[in-house]
Amino acid sequence: MTKRYKSEALAASHETALGLTEAGVMTKRTMRAFDEMCLTPVEEMTPEDIRELRLREHSSQAVFARYLNVTTGLVSQWERGEKRPRGASLKLLTLVAKNGLSAVA
Repeated sequence: MTKRYKSEALAASHETALGLTEAGVMTKRTMRAFDEMCLTPVEEMTPEDIRELRLREHSSQAVFARYLNVTTGLVSQWERGEKRPRGASLKLLTLVAKNGLSAVA
């Protein structure tokens, strides 16, 4: 999966910083901090946000779940507020919200 950046400028800066790290000019610790600044931030989502996102993408719960590699029941639980997406699922939802379902296809 390719990295998604907040902007083209941050993508170019990140590439430069990565080169500096590989050359030993920048520490790995600094690079980790740079990663956090440049990469698409993960955003919390309410059950309503998740349902609206799925409907915006013209997708059933089953198809949406398949794209996110989770069960249909889990998508249903997210939309009812019984569970909240975390970790990789939340990151994927954030990417879908920003770039559409095709971003995780």
